[in-house]
Amino acid sequence: MGFSLEGVGLVHANGFRALDDLRLHIAPGERVALIGASGAGKTTLLRVLGAALRPTEGRLRLLDVEPWTASPSRLRRLRARIGLVHQAPPIPLRQRVVTAVLAGRLGHWPLWKAVASLVWPADPAGARAALARLDLADKLYARCDRLSGGQLQRVALARVLYQQPDLILADEPVSALDPALSELTVALLNDDARARGATLVASLHAVELALRHFPRVVGVKDGRVFFDLPAARVTDVQLRELYAAEGGLPPAGGPTAPASAPAGELPPLRCA
Repeated sequence: MGFSLEGVGLVHANGFRALDDLRLHIAPGERVALIGASGAGKTTLLRVLGAALRPTEGRLRLLDVEPWTASPSRLRRLRARIGLVHQAPPIPLRQRVVTAVLAGRLGHWPLWKAVASLVWPADPAGARAALARLDLADKLYARCDRLSGGQLQRVALARVLYQQPDLILADEPVSALDPALSELTVALLNDDARARGATLVASLHAVELALRHFPRVVGVKDGRVFFDLPAARVTDVQLRELYAAEGGLPPAGGPTAPASAPAGELPPLRCA
């Protein structure tokens, strides 16, 4: 199983309801984009799926595990199978890139190996290979505080590629990248998940990227699933309703771009 949410709700300590009776089922190996206006609940949903936030209501099952009834050791093993890509990567800026990428496997290594790798990187060749997929192999031993925001975001993506998780959760993974790099990076995430049979869920601000690269698109509004459709069936009317809080215009246009492109060929960008 990928994951299943049944009537999941989440109320923050200040009383704000971020998720409300949310129902969503995703099979192993599915690739799903989350879209919706700012504040719709996409980031909260991803944090719930990452077992970082405990729902206030409902039932959650991740990778055949119910995280909040599992033992602490089983919960740690579950989290090691989940790869997280944050919009603002939580990477220590004085850390070397090689160390940041190798951190993707910390959940699988014994403590002695994790500590030793801070001094003498355990697998520099593996880190370099992950970085090479994002055109950053030359930054292997650079310090993270000497990278641009876009480079740092790609380092975080390389860490997940190196981790090879069963479930990838990406929250605006290309927000700091230019349109061409965004296109290539989203395609790479999809290719990696498809090749390994991993489940991929990504929150994207650019609707065209979601429609072009993901077979399934979930619109989130007011903490609920507003629609859950194949990308080719998402309509302009649905998008205008989904983004009504932002004037009814989805970012980067509507669903007129093709839902997919031939292998090895990227469709022309219409993004600003």
